[in-house]
Amino acid sequence: MAILTVKDLSLSFGEEKILESATFEMQKGERVGLVGVNGSGKTSLFKALTGEYTPDGGVAVFAKDARPGYMEQHVCRDFDKTAFEEVMTVFAPLTAMERELEALAARLSGGAPEEEMEGLILRQAELNDRFVDGGGLTCRSRARSTLLGLGFTQEQTENRVGVLSGGQKAKLQLAKMLLGGANLLLLDEPTNHLDINAVEWLEGFLLGYTGAYIVISHDRYFLDKVTERTLEMQGKTVDSYKGNYSRYLELRAEKRLAAQRVYESTQKEIKRIEGIIEQQRRWNQERNYVTIASKQKAIDRLEATLEKPEADPESIRFQFHASRRSGDDVLTAQGLRLSFNGQAPIFQDVDLEIKRGEKIFLIGPNGCGKTSLFKILLEQYRPDAGFVRIGAGVDLGYYEQSQLSLHDEKEVIDEIWDLHPRMSQTEVRNALAVFLFKGEDVFKPVGALSGGERARILLLKLMLSKANFLLLDEPTNHLDIGSCEALEEALLGYDGTLFVVSHDRYLINKLADKVYVLGKAGATLYRGNYDDYLAQREAIEAIEEKRAAPKVNLYKQRKERDAEVRRRRAALARLEKEIEENDTRKGALEAQLGDPEIAADYQKVGELSEEIGQLAARAEELLLAWTELSEQVEADRAREG
Repeated sequence: MAILTVKDLSLSFGEEKILESATFEMQKGERVGLVGVNGSGKTSLFKALTGEYTPDGGVAVFAKDARPGYMEQHVCRDFDKTAFEEVMTVFAPLTAMERELEALAARLSGGAPEEEMEGLILRQAELNDRFVDGGGLTCRSRARSTLLGLGFTQEQTENRVGVLSGGQKAKLQLAKMLLGGANLLLLDEPTNHLDINAVEWLEGFLLGYTGAYIVISHDRYFLDKVTERTLEMQGKTVDSYKGNYSRYLELRAEKRLAAQRVYESTQKEIKRIEGIIEQQRRWNQERNYVTIASKQKAIDRLEATLEKPEADPESIRFQFHASRRSGDDVLTAQGLRLSFNGQAPIFQDVDLEIKRGEKIFLIGPNGCGKTSLFKILLEQYRPDAGFVRIGAGVDLGYYEQSQLSLHDEKEVIDEIWDLHPRMSQTEVRNALAVFLFKGEDVFKPVGALSGGERARILLLKLMLSKANFLLLDEPTNHLDIGSCEALEEALLGYDGTLFVVSHDRYLINKLADKVYVLGKAGATLYRGNYDDYLAQREAIEAIEEKRAAPKVNLYKQRKERDAEVRRRRAALARLEKEIEENDTRKGALEAQLGDPEIAADYQKVGELSEEIGQLAARAEELLLAWTELSEQVEADRAREG
């Protein structure tokens, strides 16, 4: 059943059309990725769905029971709340019920008037059921585990919202959205600001989520993991492909190849018929004109159906080349330790060994010191201990994720030309054109560029440096998927050495020979790509768990297990007996309430009602205990059988 139907949705800003007749449908529980180049309208589509933008035409219809959730619903406005208190605001109805339950308990234990007792007991029972069914017993633990999963430390959950960084506030909004009870999530780049551990947590959350979601992301590994259908925004409309991101690439290539073949075949047929017409004209007889008219109609019909396949969106295409060959030993680091202002070390005992031609990646949680380690290698920071040795003939090139080396006051062309004054203007403009800076774009001030455009400038500077050892710090940040793919191809063909900090697992899988994982106690080396690292990590964890498990006496263990089975069966029998006695007692009291003499005695009615309420509450407790215990007993029987 559809939870969202979009039909012929159109949107424009002034003369610029963003969407034109976009049409798609989402089913309940469906997991959808939304992809497209930067500027294709993905976020605008979301804003049209949420009502922030008013479409020019078409409709977006949500099912009656749809509860959409999106980040803008959960902006953090109260800067005095702690991060935990802010997340708990999504459970405001539950916390209100909890306060009322506490007030009811106080009134009941404080001797409320007898005539109110029955009403209070009934209200308490009804409210308790709603509280439990709504998840009131677990809401605090869910809020805390979500914050921890998204990368907050225990201490940071108690920090005031006003002192949190922009990235932490974005994580807070994401946490509120995930916990907000929506059954259709609109996720716009949810992995921004998350390190690999937090992204893996988010993947686990979404894989266990029972609602539907649409996710915009340039993290292709993430899309492969959490989506089962892909919507592509191109040419101001939406195309649908069944499958995750990798499958979408295959299907799109097949679709475009089929469309190209149809186009070429139709063109050939048109040319063939035009040849017949030309031949008929040369014969110049009356019956030939009838044939010509007939063949021309056939051409008109073919041309009416002829549709030239849409070209791929323009994207950067470039190559990295080293100007010279370095020595075999590119970098050696031993015993590196770094701290700031006398505080505890960010990391220590870091050893690195990089050989010519290797493609090595450095990963680790946010704040573990990856960028700081790069700055030691670049001699921008001095380590507290240890040494770094750069090999013979090594030329370093550095891509910085902060983009601070760019000069905001310069024009784009001067940002390049000032570094390479021997290049002609034509050569500089040709180089910029490769990175999609054409025409008047080359005279834009650098300060007016987007994050993605600034990233392309940095890549061009790196390409022109012809360095044979590249240090890349989060190079895919700010890039759209097409640019990420172009960067991958350039790095795959690079004839130098790579050392890359990245949380882009798709990139790591495609390029890595080795992976270093940075932690406080050093950098651990894993050979292979990201999937290889995961497999090795899981194997190590399994061995450690096995070592940590206490050795057991199997005979003693079996005896203890058999004793536990007998204990559970005996406890179940006792529970069933108590349930029967409780029900019998409750039935007898309810029968007494029907006695006219007792019904006339308000004091007696109050006493009986209170006891019946207690018995009802006890019955619920017994039933819960019986359900849990009976499941355990059934599991015991299944194992025995």
